[in-house]
Amino acid sequence: MRRADHDDILPIVMCGDPILRQGAGAVGRAALVSPEMVHLIAQMRSTMEAAPGVGLAAPQVGVPLRLAVAYDGPEHWGQVPKADLEARERTLLPFTVMVNPVLTPIEEAGYASFYEGCLSVPGLTGVVKRYRQVTVDAWDETGQPYSRTYTGWAARIAQHEIDHLAGMLYLDRVRARSISTVDLYAQRWAGREPAEAAEALGFEL
Repeated sequence: MRRADHDDILPIVMCGDPILRQGAGAVGRAALVSPEMVHLIAQMRSTMEAAPGVGLAAPQVGVPLRLAVAYDGPEHWGQVPKADLEARERTLLPFTVMVNPVLTPIEEAGYASFYEGCLSVPGLTGVVKRYRQVTVDAWDETGQPYSRTYTGWAARIAQHEIDHLAGMLYLDRVRARSISTVDLYAQRWAGREPAEAAEALGFEL
């Protein structure tokens, strides 16, 4: 992963700001290849990397457009045990730009419930049930269309970011009784199955 350009790091909009609750507008093909949009995508990448995060949607930097970026790799995994990576089906997701994405769940692949957080909701985490596998149809940063199927953690990232473009936060989907501070999660629930938290805290997966 490239080194973030700190001159291009944008402030992240926090929950409570109305822009995070509005549906984002479509990006035109001509606008996508404009110098301004090329610069915005570079800024979003730098901002995501510096946070650090695995995804960032344009509304999170105050831009109400259907645009998101994502990346997940070993730099983010830290001391996560191999068993946890396997349980979450967390593998390399190359840097990806999603423009005007349309998400289609693959229902027959089932669901997965794991703790999730958000750069716009700092300090908290909670269990969210999401589709285990999805297909995303979108444009890349050059305006070329693509269709990709994501499984596991990459599918979760795609769902999380595309939710942002519809004015939704993970808080709208979270199991409310699972909500924890990040510090408490690290002390008590990290490395444990979400089912243990569900039993102890009294929520359904």
